[in-house]
Amino acid sequence: MRPTTSSVNLKRGQAMNVIKSVLPYLWPKSRKDIQLRVVFAMVALILGEILGVLAPYFYGVSVDALAPGADENQTLFMLTAGAIGMVVAYGVMRILSVGFSQLRDVIFALVGQRALRQLALETFRHMHRLSLRYHITRKTGGLSRVMERGVKGVEFLLRFMLFSIGPLILKLLIVAGIFYIEFGFIYMAIVLGTIVLYIWFTFSVTEWRVKVRKEMNDRDTDANQKAIDSLLNFETVKYFGAEEREALRYDESMRGYEAAALKTSYSLAFLNFGQTILITSGLIAVMILAAMGVQRGEFSVGDFVMANAYMIQITMPLGFLGTVYREIRQALVDMGEMFELLGQPQEVIDSPDAENLSVKGGLIEFDDVSFGYDPERIILKKLSLRINKGKTVAIVGPSGSGKSTIGRLLFRFYDVNKGSLKIDGQDVRDVTQASLHASIGIVPQDTVLFNDTIGYNIAYGRSGASRKEIINAAKSAKIHDFIISLKDGYDTTVGERGLKLSGGEKQRVGIARTLLKNPPILILDEATSALDTETERSIQESLRILGSGRTTITIAHRLSTVVDADKIVVLEHGIIIEQGTHDELLSLNGRYTKMWQSQESETEMESQY
Repeated sequence: MRPTTSSVNLKRGQAMNVIKSVLPYLWPKSRKDIQLRVVFAMVALILGEILGVLAPYFYGVSVDALAPGADENQTLFMLTAGAIGMVVAYGVMRILSVGFSQLRDVIFALVGQRALRQLALETFRHMHRLSLRYHITRKTGGLSRVMERGVKGVEFLLRFMLFSIGPLILKLLIVAGIFYIEFGFIYMAIVLGTIVLYIWFTFSVTEWRVKVRKEMNDRDTDANQKAIDSLLNFETVKYFGAEEREALRYDESMRGYEAAALKTSYSLAFLNFGQTILITSGLIAVMILAAMGVQRGEFSVGDFVMANAYMIQITMPLGFLGTVYREIRQALVDMGEMFELLGQPQEVIDSPDAENLSVKGGLIEFDDVSFGYDPERIILKKLSLRINKGKTVAIVGPSGSGKSTIGRLLFRFYDVNKGSLKIDGQDVRDVTQASLHASIGIVPQDTVLFNDTIGYNIAYGRSGASRKEIINAAKSAKIHDFIISLKDGYDTTVGERGLKLSGGEKQRVGIARTLLKNPPILILDEATSALDTETERSIQESLRILGSGRTTITIAHRLSTVVDADKIVVLEHGIIIEQGTHDELLSLNGRYTKMWQSQESETEMESQY
């Protein structure tokens, strides 16, 4: 089980758990080449820091070499040569330090990018493995932001924790040691005391600022979700003239973001000013002591310059500590949210000994099945239904009777609470989901298309399908002539969710896609209920072609579309109350007859207008 984190607070132990979760991606046991890269990058990092810290030493020595009366026994040429040599050594140290730092980045780049890619891919795959129940209770825009911020958080953590915090700690330890050796204990104590106070102040203020940043994240996610919802429902917004209403809803979220952003700006100014006071106080204290030492003859001018150079050297990276710590802290929160997402359990999983589904004919059996999305609200109640191979069974009934639930159970979006669901004698819980999904095709009420070409959307039915197969599927779905009449033909883009196509055209693309998949079992989930009567009739022929020779479950609202079904099942409150052919059900003069007469009356009234 992966560690989970709170989206509000990230305690120290939780932060360590998040870091531990990332480590396997940086040190994969099966990849020796990646491990070597990490080792070489760390060696380059250490060498770069050591050479960088040595540079001020040569700088101080060169100043002493140039000072009047530095060494009366040396000639002017020797003094000049010595000073130049020290300056050259100083320059070489600086160049090598930067060179090793860049080499470190080059070596580690592959490691970091590979870790990012693996984490992003694992998160993406996991989101697709989560149940339908989980996705319908979460906002897609919010999930995408969690994934986006989490992956960016990993990138930031790698870059700054390994290449900023790590080198900074190493540099501070080396500089403290040099101060102790060259100047004495009091100097080292001042440096360490300044650093400790600086870090304590920075971390304390930043902890408070992280909470404000979390509030900014929440407001940002809320605003982003409102924007996505509004744009996805662009037509609905227009229908109701709600542009200003949507703008006000969006602005309300942005107003909260603005308030949190202002708090962040004000607290940043306080943090920066406090840091400046602390680090400048330490710098002044060291310089005063060094100046007094020069006056007493204990130190040379070069020692004074060296002390100043070392203080400046540690001041610069410390100046970024607050920003780095805050970003690392926030990165850990963002990563925690991502690992919390990865920690969400799969509701529907393959059993350890699951085998591939073997469809020999397509016999479907619901045996005493009970199911409810909520334990307190049972949808299907002890339902038993047999659908013989190659037959078409229509399921009708009022809204909420459980019609679509049957299709979802067959596709195994959910597992039954009681009873069993079998295909050719195989319980769907004992077969792999991949083989089950491959054996079932579905044409839903509203076919949702990818924002890509018509050809791509049809080809989505079967990976690797040839152009000829795509065209044949389109012809069978009676949409080929329409496609070739378009300027770009099969390369015509359909727009977001297929909005450039009419409802009938989208349904035909969906039918072609399912024809290309060529599954032995077919579910038509109110496939024409969203269409007008004329379009529905024209598509019925394509649906008959699609269902020919397959075991077909037709979930329908309009009874006129299922009169030719081999069997019609009438559901009410999750219970089968009638079943038989169209004529048999009419002869019963029961619930089906009333539904039929009601719809016939509506059809007659519509025909008068």
